[in-house]
Amino acid sequence: MNKLLSLLALATAVTWATTASSADESPPIPFIDAHVHLNDEGMQLELMQRHGIEQAVVFWGRHSDNGSVAAAAQRQPERFIPFVSVSPERAAYRQAWAQDDPRLLDTLDALLASGRFRGIGEISVTHFPSPGLPEADFDPNGATLRGILGLARKHRVPVMVHAEWTRLREFSALLAAFPDVPVIWAHGGYTPLFVAQRMLDQHPNLTYELSARTWPVHPRSPDYTLLRDGQNVWPQWLALIEARPERFIVGTDASHRSAESEAMKARSVQNFLRQLSPSAQPLVARVNLLRLVTPPQEPKPLRTPAPP
Repeated sequence: MNKLLSLLALATAVTWATTASSADESPPIPFIDAHVHLNDEGMQLELMQRHGIEQAVVFWGRHSDNGSVAAAAQRQPERFIPFVSVSPERAAYRQAWAQDDPRLLDTLDALLASGRFRGIGEISVTHFPSPGLPEADFDPNGATLRGILGLARKHRVPVMVHAEWTRLREFSALLAAFPDVPVIWAHGGYTPLFVAQRMLDQHPNLTYELSARTWPVHPRSPDYTLLRDGQNVWPQWLALIEARPERFIVGTDASHRSAESEAMKARSVQNFLRQLSPSAQPLVARVNLLRLVTPPQEPKPLRTPAPP
């Protein structure tokens, strides 16, 4: 049955990829951006207006912090979905990670208790070095990240984790230990296809986030993108997404270094979404992310009938 499903999904994916219109010929597809480093609020709002981005998950970048992100979300409550971070790339938190200092969790607990944030992230527990970002290589199944997922459970919010797949065993153990906590895997760990499929099979609480995977070219490694030629998604990737559309979300990985680069990222998401079938497209574009950031409703107590 799984083989038949895969073959059918592959056929569907190829058909829709062949018949999809180009972004220049059609209006933008509404989507929610799962991954924005909010360094320039004005630039971000303009990008959203021009490229069909209804809302954006926002968290800190090189020119912002938790306070500025929360303030921007207060100014734009219909546009920004704020996440809070205590990620180790910040010097203020790195030593606490190195020592598994529980005071870091106290800080995060207080920030979540403020009610200003709808999720946790991006938490770069393992991250290869990039311009302006030192390498991080902490244990995904260590005390600090386990404590963070415990707080996510307490406050009923999702967690976005950047974990390279070099630490796949530890990350998998973490997911298994917190099956009720929704985890967004930033960039899907830049995994190859078979690893993505295996992780989705093993962990129902995992959502595979596609930011930076839809770019025509990724500056760090050519195999990071899902595109086989800078335009068309590999049919095998489309087949997996079509078979499990409820497990994927899109993002730009915006950082606001230049308007041109951010426009490229937004166009790349539009190009990707146009290659999905009509049934998969809205799930990947917006529905899945809305479910993740919408708190589950508390069950209403049953009313005891009044005695006659």
